[in-house]
Amino acid sequence: MSDPTLELPHVHGFPEAYGVIKLTPTDFIVEEVLGFEPSGDGEHAFIQVEKAGENTDSVARQLARFCSVKLRDVSYAGMKDRHGLTTQWFSIQLPGKEDPDWSKFNTPSIRILTATRNARKLRKGALKGNRFSLCLRHLTVSPETLESRLSAIQRDGVPNYFGPQRFGHQGDNTERARQLFKEQGQRIDAHRRGLFLSAARSQIFNDLLAIRVKAGNWNQWVEGDVFMFEDSKSFFIPDPNDLEIRDRIAMKTIHPSGVMVGQAPSTATGNARFIEQAIEHQHQDLIEGLRQEGLETQRRPFRLCPQQLTYEGLSEDALKISFTLPSGAYATTVLREVIQMERVDI
Repeated sequence: MSDPTLELPHVHGFPEAYGVIKLTPTDFIVEEVLGFEPSGDGEHAFIQVEKAGENTDSVARQLARFCSVKLRDVSYAGMKDRHGLTTQWFSIQLPGKEDPDWSKFNTPSIRILTATRNARKLRKGALKGNRFSLCLRHLTVSPETLESRLSAIQRDGVPNYFGPQRFGHQGDNTERARQLFKEQGQRIDAHRRGLFLSAARSQIFNDLLAIRVKAGNWNQWVEGDVFMFEDSKSFFIPDPNDLEIRDRIAMKTIHPSGVMVGQAPSTATGNARFIEQAIEHQHQDLIEGLRQEGLETQRRPFRLCPQQLTYEGLSEDALKISFTLPSGAYATTVLREVIQMERVDI
């Protein structure tokens, strides 16, 4: 299958420029930003790892072997792409044990930058966000011609779509979820099951957001909307007479949100819920399967606003872009509003 995000509508116009990302490892640098400071003591070793050409799960397995612990004793806050130079945190439960000599864990593709301790393990999602530094090369237009588009992204943000990584290497994880729901008795490991369920929920959300983008109200207050803060999973339903809501939307301190389907019903009402139901009707098989899995119903902001966005021309056909995104957001979601991307898997 092809990339299921290719046909999603843009808000800043379809980009005419082409470019290449990930031509070299240092063209795609990601630094994980923790949502807290490790305490410095406790039974969980916290290590900050710089890696290139290694996926997160592989590093976790190597750490388990190196520390002579079970894989379940190794934790991380989020997955990081294998392609590029990425920095992320891991925790290893080592009760009553001293830290090993971490320098012996280093390889040409893995380097431990920092080691400390904490009383609790690192839990998934315990991130404030990620800082990206990306180089776009072989641009078919000069970097200067992209400035107006980048300025628009700074001003308005972009639709908070799930990126193509969410749907698997072949883009077929949603279809695998459908197959999983049809064949209830099939045996599948928990990791792959989680990937398929996540893809199914993400597909429904992307389709919902696409409808709002086409209608021009992805960043506006639709009657019955539920609002979220960008850096929090909490949400609230505003008073219809609250005149400050539109000002807070304009200042980008709150964002309308869409449902991440689960067992409980959506908290949206009125016109906002009507739009959600129209999309859910198109994916009834996925909806029923997800609810049977007992997933917790969640919400996700429709709007993504890159923070600390900067850019500079490197040459006549190369541009460097840096920005910070909250946990769960995708750099490719920002880049797709800038150029048509050709990804080189280094």
